[in-house]
Amino acid sequence: MMKVFRFFEYAYLAIMCFFIYEAYVEWGQEGGKSMLYIFFAIAAIFMFFFKRNFRKRFDANNKD
Repeated sequence: MMKVFRFFEYAYLAIMCFFIYEAYVEWGQEGGKSMLYIFFAIAAIFMFFFKRNFRKRFDANNKD
């Protein structure tokens, strides 16, 4: 079960890398969606830290 939680943590980092790449590709284009991609990358970083904190609390509660 913990491996699944850890997998999804790092999946959010992979998603963040994808959105940063897409923002870089779209940056100079007219009507590009680069700001939207940057927003999604920030949201993915937030979700990574949120899930990591949640998993650590879950581990601490299971140890007791």
